[in-house]
Amino acid sequence: MSVIERLRVLRVASPLVRPFVTAVRRTDQIDVVLVEATDADGRTGWGEAATSWRVTGESAQSVAAVAAGPLGDVVIGRDAGDPVLASDIARAVWGNAAARSAVECALADLDAQARAIPVAQMFAAEAAPSRIRTDMTLSAADPAELADRAAEHVAAGFRCLKIKASAAHDTVAGLHAVRAAIGSEVSLRIDANQAWDAETAIRIIRAAEDRGFDVELVEQPVAAHDLDALARVTAAVGTPIMADEAVRTARDVRAIAERGAADLVNIKLAKTGGLAEAAVAAGAAREAGLGVVFGCMMEAHVGVTAAAHLAAAFAPDVVHDLDAALWLRRSPVVGGIRSTGDTLELGTESGFGIHGLAPGAAAGVLADVHSRGAVHA
Repeated sequence: MSVIERLRVLRVASPLVRPFVTAVRRTDQIDVVLVEATDADGRTGWGEAATSWRVTGESAQSVAAVAAGPLGDVVIGRDAGDPVLASDIARAVWGNAAARSAVECALADLDAQARAIPVAQMFAAEAAPSRIRTDMTLSAADPAELADRAAEHVAAGFRCLKIKASAAHDTVAGLHAVRAAIGSEVSLRIDANQAWDAETAIRIIRAAEDRGFDVELVEQPVAAHDLDALARVTAAVGTPIMADEAVRTARDVRAIAERGAADLVNIKLAKTGGLAEAAVAAGAAREAGLGVVFGCMMEAHVGVTAAAHLAAAFAPDVVHDLDAALWLRRSPVVGGIRSTGDTLELGTESGFGIHGLAPGAAAGVLADVHSRGAVHA
């Protein structure tokens, strides 16, 4: 048993080691929004809400409001291991996927600690590994800068790089520069973040194919809502196409499979609303013959740790897209994933292996709700 007594929503401003640039935004720091759940035995479980107005329509303040309101109403006083708790969380509020995910992850952490197993083992059919691999993202930039960054990351131990494409840069020239800098042994991925229309995507991808750049996959080349365009690109090129922004829930995965719109899907907890729906989405992809990559938003070690546990359970041999925490100057928490080159070490501790806020982490309390009904914000 792990009876939930308290939820707190915390915010920690975290600077990045370098600007993160995509086709749609640039950022130099992130607000890490954490949910800490405490049970009657004094254990703490952790989750993270990756907020984004563009992706989830949420802010730190909205996460605090929904955690202190409808989600707190659902979970306070309940056993973290209650098998219907995840579905009750999903029904408690419309949208707010990142907030729901953070609360659900914190409760899964508590439940796994009570069972004395890692969270990954709660979802794995057999023993889940304690390590997985991730790619490293190269922000959208001119070819020379891409080549320099690529060489730095390969020297640091990364064997799979993901290049952010944008309409402002020549993707084919960028690929040429990167391949010249790092050779042919390192895998390359492209993430267009919806930057192209179908015709542009087909032209650029075919040009990369003709030049022998050996791109492993292209992620979300066209608008998320346009599955017809996505299917047209998938049918017209030999390079595997991965859906990202087009995927939120298992229903989206099934729609993509039925339309033949992509070869793989990128599953992110902040969009599925939590571990339970992400697991269903991964199962639906597997049944449909689609590849599965687990990804993350621009988030910190708590969110990436949760996604890494699910990745270890469902797709341990895949190179995932879980490099976001490596962009932060420091972790806001003690414990969770550790990294060496492109390897993420989950460890073997129970739960997520997170022991609390890091010393010196300046965390602001946005909400505090407990079994006695007190809320502070």
